[in-house]
Amino acid sequence: MDFEKKKERAISIMKSKKMWSSNYAPPLLRLAWKIGIKIPPLPFARFWQVALLMGIPIGSVWGIVMWLFTWKESGMDPADAIARSLLLDVWMGISMALFHWWRKVANNLPDWDHLG
Repeated sequence: MDFEKKKERAISIMKSKKMWSSNYAPPLLRLAWKIGIKIPPLPFARFWQVALLMGIPIGSVWGIVMWLFTWKESGMDPADAIARSLLLDVWMGISMALFHWWRKVANNLPDWDHLG
């Protein structure tokens, strides 16, 4: 079964379980789909895929905003700002990956490889 068919099957399963679409297909993931990146809906994705997709953008945007509005004026060293942003990247990535793993288990969803 090709990716699009598996994705639609996964989405129909999650809809039948009354899962919120904002949880399994947030705007960032829909953007990735539109540009051709083939990542399964988040509860079906691999742990590292969720961690990277959710951690890097959130931590990076947060770091840039904090630098522009707070850290730069307070005299924070740029290396310290980058380190804090990276820590948030890791923390958010792992947290979101654990959340979506838990949603998969709580809703008794099949593995991505067993859809079809």
